[in-house]
Amino acid sequence: MGHCFTKYQNDGDDSNHNVEFAGGNVHLITAKEQWEEKTSEASRNGKIVVANFSASWCGPCRMIAPFYCELSEKHPSLMFLTVDVDELTELSSSWDIKATPTFFFLKDGQQVDKLVGANKPELQKKVTAILDSTTQ
Repeated sequence: MGHCFTKYQNDGDDSNHNVEFAGGNVHLITAKEQWEEKTSEASRNGKIVVANFSASWCGPCRMIAPFYCELSEKHPSLMFLTVDVDELTELSSSWDIKATPTFFFLKDGQQVDKLVGANKPELQKKVTAILDSTTQ
């Protein structure tokens, strides 16, 4: 089993905005093209996307990141993505992000569910419901 943690990347600018919320089976999205590529890949493969819009400075985002990572390892049939709202402001705005973290559940690129906030039991419940809906 992989290790899930939040790690700092030092790119020389001495700020901590480059916290990586990836690990396990979580894909860190750093460009709009990468978002489109991953969501298209998920649609082609019949996978539901769980997208975590978060921020490196957000305490609740940091708190739930390891749990999100664990979910990605437990449920490889889903595609888990993380978007830093400060790095991809245009993409985040297009999804009308008002608070972080915000989790979207997408099927064929369309929103099927949403969760605002770092609520572990509710996130688990929504992931389970999405998985149940795909096996029926």
